[in-house]
Amino acid sequence: MKSIPIFNRDKTNEVEGTAIIVGASLSGLMAGIALSREGLNVTILERAKEGRPGGAGLQVDGSRFGASKTENLLRNLASGGRNMIQLWTTIERNLREEAKKSTRINLRYETRVKKVDQDDTSSWADLDNGERIHADLLIGADGHRSLVRRYVAPEKPDATFAGYMVWMASMDEENLPPEDRPSANQPRVRMLGSHNGFLFGSVINREDSSGYRRLGTTWYDNSRNDLLRQLGCVEGDVVIHSLSGQDVPEQTLKELATQATSLWDEPFASVMRYAAKNRTVMGIPIKEYVPERLVRGRVALIGDAAHVPAPVTASGFNQSIIDASILGECTGKGVQGSKAMEVLKDYESRRLQSVRRMVKSGQSYSRSLGRA
Repeated sequence: MKSIPIFNRDKTNEVEGTAIIVGASLSGLMAGIALSREGLNVTILERAKEGRPGGAGLQVDGSRFGASKTENLLRNLASGGRNMIQLWTTIERNLREEAKKSTRINLRYETRVKKVDQDDTSSWADLDNGERIHADLLIGADGHRSLVRRYVAPEKPDATFAGYMVWMASMDEENLPPEDRPSANQPRVRMLGSHNGFLFGSVINREDSSGYRRLGTTWYDNSRNDLLRQLGCVEGDVVIHSLSGQDVPEQTLKELATQATSLWDEPFASVMRYAAKNRTVMGIPIKEYVPERLVRGRVALIGDAAHVPAPVTASGFNQSIIDASILGECTGKGVQGSKAMEVLKDYESRRLQSVRRMVKSGQSYSRSLGRA
């Protein structure tokens, strides 16, 4: 196996250590930015292509009192430091562009990690092309089905099914007749009802020159768990995959369109009908993961790899910002040699109980809706 160390691409600055980040979604990019600001050379490995699409909106909280410079930077990249719903694609693009500015960050897309490990002197990632990349520490930011979590917490490797799902649909405003488009003072987020689970509508500004907005609906649905199991989305208590529009049975699409008409007002009923007709609706089984640990030696977890709260808490992304900024603060002490394990212990001590409380805060809702 070819072994490749991370090298210093910025010869003008002293290198404080090296890091591998598995996953270049939002948490991975934020971690890369935070670590690079502390002087680490970072390689971020992502199996997907660059610029992957995503239509979801995320709740982003404004800057907190006493937040670090890194945390404020990440919140500014996400939403300009404001309290708002922001498109996933906008956040990802801003973070990716910021990461590319750093001479300390090496972004590698279409790169699959098949194994991670460590010894007394370094951690490493084995790639499916035969490469082995070494670094002082390794961070798992590879989502709710994290490979790195299986290494850090083999006794509890999987997020579990919460007992209900969310249907997500969106469309561009210009696809609606002018008379059905929301007014200029339409609230960014509206609760539409609570029949068979909560329904929300959202209106999100697009960052293009059209002046149009993106409309979304989110329906927490506890009535189709049997469908998820029949289609292999859930096995036992483990979520295997989400349900794309192309895989939703025709009868279910008809039911969604009919229910949208009876349950929701405009323009959100039209959003669901449009998505059902065009098979762009997504069905996502809700997952939860309460961590028992975040660190094993010189390997650590952040974001959805570390904690998976029910989305009703609206806190997952904001906690991931704090994960990344505190991880950066801890590594500012240096990570070379045995310091890597010391700083990750510090990170875990500052984050574990907080994220456990966050996930548990949504479980009462899950019990009432999904596991009554």
